[in-house]
Amino acid sequence: MKNFNPKSRVADEFISHEEIIDTLSFADKHKNDLPMLRQILAKAEAEQGLTHREASVLLACEVPEINQKIFALARRIKLNYYGNRMVLFAPLYLSNYCVNSCVYCPYHIKNKHIARRKMTQDEIRQEVIALQDMGHKRLAIELGEDPVNNPLEYVLESLKTIYSIHHKNGSIRRVNVNIAATTVENYRRLKDAGIGTYILFQETYNRQSYEVLHPRGPKHDYAWHTEAMDRAMDGGIDDVGIGVLFGLSTYRYEFAGLLMHAEHLEAVHGVGPHTISVPRLRPADDIDTSDFKDCINDDIFAKIVACIRIAVPYTGMIISTRESQKTRERVLQIGVSQLSGGSKTSVGGYANPEESNNSEQFDVIDNRSLDEVVNWLIKLGYIPSFCTACYRAGRTGDRFMELCKKKAIHNFCHPNALLNLEEYLTDYASADTKRIGQDVIDRELETLSPKIRAKTKEWLERIRKNNERDFRF
Repeated sequence: MKNFNPKSRVADEFISHEEIIDTLSFADKHKNDLPMLRQILAKAEAEQGLTHREASVLLACEVPEINQKIFALARRIKLNYYGNRMVLFAPLYLSNYCVNSCVYCPYHIKNKHIARRKMTQDEIRQEVIALQDMGHKRLAIELGEDPVNNPLEYVLESLKTIYSIHHKNGSIRRVNVNIAATTVENYRRLKDAGIGTYILFQETYNRQSYEVLHPRGPKHDYAWHTEAMDRAMDGGIDDVGIGVLFGLSTYRYEFAGLLMHAEHLEAVHGVGPHTISVPRLRPADDIDTSDFKDCINDDIFAKIVACIRIAVPYTGMIISTRESQKTRERVLQIGVSQLSGGSKTSVGGYANPEESNNSEQFDVIDNRSLDEVVNWLIKLGYIPSFCTACYRAGRTGDRFMELCKKKAIHNFCHPNALLNLEEYLTDYASADTKRIGQDVIDRELETLSPKIRAKTKEWLERIRKNNERDFRF
């Protein structure tokens, strides 16, 4: 493999351009090679993952029979690892000040007509209360890179504010953080502040494209950005989330780079990515997607999701409200395990939606309320989950991965999902959602072991009758 060293900490070695080009050539050569395709699928049937080369062959495959098997296997792996649970979260935009010049993002420094906003702690408090009143327990905070307006001290203060707010029966129990690449010391400070997952999208793994798309600002430094997850894990953050923005470069290149990054984290730190996100480029303020020639259609998008699920079976997969209800429904079956609901991508958009115009990062396609999303998931046969128990019980990093890879995480996640769903139904759900949700809980209780079922039933009754909260296995 050309210049590819997954154990190296040098970006150009663990994301080797030469290796990706060679991988794509190899995939083109074997995309209709039935013996090889069947051999790769046979390995994938063990549900222990594939290398970036093997998965790239499946992604390139043009044989209908094999493609059908790819999607069927992805469905099976998704069910075996993550069951029918679907974790819900919401993004919280703190500030859209940014000093970078990313050409695909309306927050770029040259955009002079977007409304720049940075929330005060009081405004953050109102946003969090609005999110709690929807029923959210898990947030992902977002903000632009600006050392003057958005220093780490502002992030840390905001985290303290978010965790301190307990409104009625609401509380935010896990805050994931999506901020710009920083130092090991700053990652230690984020860890000490109690963050959940540290999330940073690579945007594109193609260095040449990366440097053109990020012409100025600290984000221009490809190596600093690409090596950020190593520094985060050196700083004690053991749950990290990676992703690319599909549409910035050719999707097969990005797919190979994404898997090589996952292989690198596993090789160096013993823990692969806790999550992989699959955003696609979307229209926003002064961003026109027709300017980007590498945007992908729904069929390619679905196959990418399926192949990631097969290649990295242990990882959580995230889809946002960038995607339509129809697209989200399609990929939930074949890989996605987390999704946002009732989301706003503007600063201050939850407490004052009428005042948040012209500060969005991208256009939201799925505009349904959280209750509508919960209702929809239940009717599709899923268990909407607001669970944050593993994070608070210390089941993170290698401890979570050990359970997940053994497919034993169900023993915790399944009853916890039911308990958290009961909290939502009792405190926030509409009448119809509550009715169908109770049916789901009654049904799913019967799938638990007798001991776990008895304890879960006891706690469910205490939630319903005594107004007690936050039971967890």
